[in-house]
Amino acid sequence: MPASRQDLFARLAELGIRTTTVEHEPVFTVAESSRLERELPGAHTKNLFLKDEDGSLFLVVAMASTRVDLKALARTLGAGRFSFGKPELLLDALGVPPGSVTAFAVINDTRQRVHLVFDAELMQHETINCHPLENAATTNIARDDLLRFIRACGHEPRITVLGGAMANGS
Repeated sequence: MPASRQDLFARLAELGIRTTTVEHEPVFTVAESSRLERELPGAHTKNLFLKDEDGSLFLVVAMASTRVDLKALARTLGAGRFSFGKPELLLDALGVPPGSVTAFAVINDTRQRVHLVFDAELMQHETINCHPLENAATTNIARDDLLRFIRACGHEPRITVLGGAMANGS
């Protein structure tokens, strides 16, 4: 059974991580969430669940405004050609449906199947907004606390420049 929103908040509390969560109508796209960006401080994210031609899985967490060049990113990561992961694979690997993809979903990746990649521009912000495993709320968390949570889930995030053809490793 994948972790619930309450399980996520309990794990964050165990780690001594404070967050603020705002309830809202479910949002499925960056365009739908643009109203929230005006209301909530901090960086807003978009999340891409990708699979390369060799079957490796990636969760890319980028600034909502970042244009991600998938070909350049695959080269940067030394991955095969990317395609978007199917909903069934997303649910199996990260325990969330499309529209609720979030960095917090690594709580469900107990087998460490998914490589986590963060946008370097996103990491310039002190706080980051992510869905708390469902798309009817947004949780604001300090950047360093988000990284600490991810590491506590057994993942080592890779931070790289994602903006278009400028993508390179870091």
